[in-house]
Amino acid sequence: MINWAPLHPQVVHFVVALGLVGIVLRLISLTGRARWTRPAGAVLLILAAISSVVAVKSGTAAHGPVERIPGARDAVEHHEESGEKTRNLFLVVGVLEVAGLALASRERARRWLLAASAVAGVVACVVLYEAADEGGKLVYVYGGGPGLRSGDPADVQRLLVAGLYAQAAAARDSGRSEEAARLTDELVRQRPGDPAVALLAVQSLIRDRHDAGAALTMLDTLPQPAGNRRWDQQTGLLRSEALVAAGQPDSARAVLTALAKKYPENRGVQRALEELRAKS
Repeated sequence: MINWAPLHPQVVHFVVALGLVGIVLRLISLTGRARWTRPAGAVLLILAAISSVVAVKSGTAAHGPVERIPGARDAVEHHEESGEKTRNLFLVVGVLEVAGLALASRERARRWLLAASAVAGVVACVVLYEAADEGGKLVYVYGGGPGLRSGDPADVQRLLVAGLYAQAAAARDSGRSEEAARLTDELVRQRPGDPAVALLAVQSLIRDRHDAGAALTMLDTLPQPAGNRRWDQQTGLLRSEALVAAGQPDSARAVLTALAKKYPENRGVQRALEELRAKS
């Protein structure tokens, strides 16, 4: 038995590509120019119809885990309905294209069939856009793709980590420092050995807990990988920020000046140094 669910992201892109290009070729063919577009459009639109059937089948197989996300059920159902409408319209287009091929010797009837296919195809592409937009919302708004597609615990954790990071940033931006600190603590618990998470913890100490001393102590305990430019720049910027928060602007300026000499191309370092100079 084929597991159709993992194929859904790939198959839907075939429907989009085949359907859009096919209908463009069909519209061009109705002008009577570029006669090669008539058979080419037929092939692509028939393949789009077949792909749409597979896309709906794979989407139905994949919707279970996404539908169980709190608040996502209605979005899943709307996406499925749009997908089914798209499939039905492309099947109509496919039938018209096959009929057009069968009536190759009857030019007048064939022309009317292809015109009808073009109209149905344009409508199908509009509904296809709606289905694609709703599918994108399921992935990017409801988190219905990352982690859930494979079911691998490591992938699911990455989904949680991404959510914690984004939610902590949103809480910080809205002035909810305690919530941002709590979410960052949970992020550290999820990824205790991740250097990037360690830097986020330092940042949280400075901006959320306003504990510059603890941030500097933590920076002193972090490993310093040799030759890692990005790590050197990030820790330097955090150290200067902590020093400013601790009331040591001269020390912060010294750190940033050294970084600016070492990495003159880094705009973040240059900007931080300019802001510090403007405050003094």
